[in-house]
Amino acid sequence: MSGVPLRVLSWNVHGLKDDRAALVSLVRELAPDVLVMQEAPRRFRWRSRSATLADECGLVVAAGGLPALGNLLLVSLRVAVGETWCLRYPLTPGRHLRGAFFARCRVLGAAFTVSGSHLATDPAERPAQAMHWKSELDALTGPVIAAADLNEGPGGGAWRTVEDGLLTTKDDEPTFPATAPSRRIDGLFVSPDVHIERYEIIATDRARAASDHLPVLADLLLPSD
Repeated sequence: MSGVPLRVLSWNVHGLKDDRAALVSLVRELAPDVLVMQEAPRRFRWRSRSATLADECGLVVAAGGLPALGNLLLVSLRVAVGETWCLRYPLTPGRHLRGAFFARCRVLGAAFTVSGSHLATDPAERPAQAMHWKSELDALTGPVIAAADLNEGPGGGAWRTVEDGLLTTKDDEPTFPATAPSRRIDGLFVSPDVHIERYEIIATDRARAASDHLPVLADLLLPSD
């Protein structure tokens, strides 16, 4: 199948509280073009901390951070980034404020939009957040890549909301908790014009040391303009 290759990695990095060296070395080994992070720096000195992390990983900051409530986009120099914006979900008193980022990008002449989010642990909050995110995703044109920690698996309503009209793998390999995975709560979804060549949960010792979530890796083929 023809198309423009793009490697995407999505990872909840647990606030960088675990083995940072393991995280950085694994990202460098996997060499993603697009890295969607959840629980990335979002508070004090988040810009410089995000930039330092990107530099360690051999990538650059493209979108997100505090405006997206810790959802961060890092990209390789293959990827040209255009318009970016962030979405914040309505705040439930006493709960965490959450949101998403969006970035219009190009790689070797192929355009795409990537978005990342992290939905609530509270099952009462998740459906509305999924609907807010999905509404923005549905308004996009062209190839779309959406990656998130959804805090629920494919049987849940929020997962089904996000997945509707998009493609993902049917493999139920778990992603959480990293040390003894039992639940698939991290997902990567693409629009039907994007071909998934490879979709893998990276379950290595380094991945388990680096975070409480396992990363999701996908090799994609984008339609060329």
